[in-house]
Amino acid sequence: MFTTSVRTARRLCYARSLICHIPLPFSSKAISVSSTLSRALLCSSSVTATAAVTVTTCFYSTSGTNHLDLIRDNTNNSNRNTAYPVSDGKELVSPRYTDAYAAIELALDSVVKVFTVTSSPNYFLPWQNKSQRESMGSGFVISGRRILTNAHVVADQTFVLIRKHGSPTKYRAEVQAVGHECDLAILVVESEEFWEGMNYLELGDIPYLQEAVAVVGHPQGGDNISVTKGVVSRVEPTQYVHGATQLMAIQIDAAINPGNSGGPAIMGDKVVGVAFQNLSGAENIGYIIPVPVIKHFISGVEECGKYVGFCSLGLSCQPAENVQLREHFRMHPEMTGVLISKINPLADAYRVLKKDDIILAFDGVPIANDGTVPFRNRERIAFDHLVSMKKPNETAEVRVLRDGVENEFSITLQPLLMDDINAGYERLAELQVKKVNDVEVKNLKHLRQLVDGCGEGSLRFDLDDERVIVLNYQLAKVATSRILKRHRIPSAMSNDLIDKHEVEVGTDLASPS
Repeated sequence: MFTTSVRTARRLCYARSLICHIPLPFSSKAISVSSTLSRALLCSSSVTATAAVTVTTCFYSTSGTNHLDLIRDNTNNSNRNTAYPVSDGKELVSPRYTDAYAAIELALDSVVKVFTVTSSPNYFLPWQNKSQRESMGSGFVISGRRILTNAHVVADQTFVLIRKHGSPTKYRAEVQAVGHECDLAILVVESEEFWEGMNYLELGDIPYLQEAVAVVGHPQGGDNISVTKGVVSRVEPTQYVHGATQLMAIQIDAAINPGNSGGPAIMGDKVVGVAFQNLSGAENIGYIIPVPVIKHFISGVEECGKYVGFCSLGLSCQPAENVQLREHFRMHPEMTGVLISKINPLADAYRVLKKDDIILAFDGVPIANDGTVPFRNRERIAFDHLVSMKKPNETAEVRVLRDGVENEFSITLQPLLMDDINAGYERLAELQVKKVNDVEVKNLKHLRQLVDGCGEGSLRFDLDDERVIVLNYQLAKVATSRILKRHRIPSAMSNDLIDKHEVEVGTDLASPS
């Protein structure tokens, strides 16, 4: 009996040494293991104990068939349904079937390499584009015979080719939709040959901190598919470099290099994000676009046939963390919220909210004095995330404190009027135009005359804070007509800005040219 106990202890210690990841507190419920694994761990039938362990790694057998049984982790409500192989043999050896290996098997028939030929505008010589250049990225197949990738992979594209794993052939692809804000794009391939043997990847959920993910793609340094593995370090709103917007992002410590952009981050058998950027000057800090942002982008394209954008309240707020500030605005000790410092006149909030209002809650969710709301397991996130996840023209209930009295208002949320012509200028909002082409602006009518007087070439707008916007006049004129039509805006300007003689001759400045 003593010998059996020692042998059992040794095998248990050896089995523990194979465990690759420490179970997280929120998912550490026991999984009942089959009698096969029980015999492998408990070597004597005289031991009357039930084997109940949390399986967090993979074992394989040295038997002739190398058969792998699967145990599914259904112990939480995250719908991950993760499968773990378990040996049916008597001897356990070092694991081969790791998460990274599973990610490769899952991605071989889904991840593609994207070849793009781009020709971006030349702002110094606005009558011509820059020379063509080639770039590469990654993408993966989603439901509906579509390929998801990053917007910056296909930005300013003139020609896009797709190559699937194990094939020497490149197939022509067309861009169906682009969301520069969220740095996502959808591609379609018409060739039936391309879709033979291709499988789509399913979207999962937001991973928890310290959960392992595998990033699959085609980074620089080689031509074949590559897999890097890391853990989730942080989940919070982050500035998207391509679109210059603040949206939720997941920080991981897996290497994300040029070429990885657009590739999936896989956990178990689901996609939990899309690789899109890293932090320059830092080591092993990469970012992936989380599933809520991906679903918001895809659902908008499916419902409207085009990219619809992310909503904004059109407010500038400051924290109400100072005690004297809260007392001045008559906030009770139990009240928390943020102070409105500026409202965009074009936003629907301008109709009902006022400067110096205190926003206490958004859609019934209390806002803390630092502007955050509860998020998952004792985490917090900026309340702007709740706003951005609303669909265009949806209403939101906002509770505010005005002059010491609580009020409830309903606000219609609207997206920014995005277009390729103004990509990169999204954050330049609520700034006064000082000059147009070095001429000081006297009033709004004078601004309109300066713009129309340009005729051709480039338009330079000098704004507050020494910010500058440069647009090609002809391209901007065409884009204006496109934006008006897309968002059903009847006119580019009010009638008082149109000269009388232009009205008399029936000139329609807002009509498509």
